[in-house]
Amino acid sequence: MDIVTRAKNMILSPIAEWPVIAAEPDDLQGLYRSYIARLAAIPALAALIGNGLLFGRLSFGFALLGAIVLYVLSLIAIYVIAWSAARLAPMFGGEDNVDRGLKLIAYGSSASWVGGVFRIIPVLSVISLLCSIYSLYVIYTGVTPMLGVPQNRVVGYMVALIVAIIVVIVVIGVLAGGVMGAGLAGGMW
Repeated sequence: MDIVTRAKNMILSPIAEWPVIAAEPDDLQGLYRSYIARLAAIPALAALIGNGLLFGRLSFGFALLGAIVLYVLSLIAIYVIAWSAARLAPMFGGEDNVDRGLKLIAYGSSASWVGGVFRIIPVLSVISLLCSIYSLYVIYTGVTPMLGVPQNRVVGYMVALIVAIIVVIVVIGVLAGGVMGAGLAGGMW
């Protein structure tokens, strides 16, 4: 299935799409190459265009550095969150399977990544945030088909997963701030 169709299906009809995804073979490298690497670039490129080119809020060099840092750290964060999702599943009666956890988090993040396009216009970034919140719902709908968590335990699982996501985001934010601060302190931009 092509990337556009998969992203559209994940955003518009995730409940129908999860069984299709669950039936597909697990291919971690293929998923990164064909889906994650491409969609994760949307928010980074949009931020670069908005902050560095259109609105000049940052110098182009600093905006470029920020986009690269955002992109690389988001690729790492997806795996860390997927690993956490898989490790949490047995605590709620599900299956510990990192490959399926990666599929859950990667495909579940489709709305967040596509919504990242709104970062082009900084004042519309709130729409990007709303898309990220919708991605949590999409992930919620995929927990049972992907990791086998019984439906009556999905809410508890999601609360634990959201806590894990917040921890990862805070750590990523600290790392990004350190890299960006080093770029400023070095006078490179």
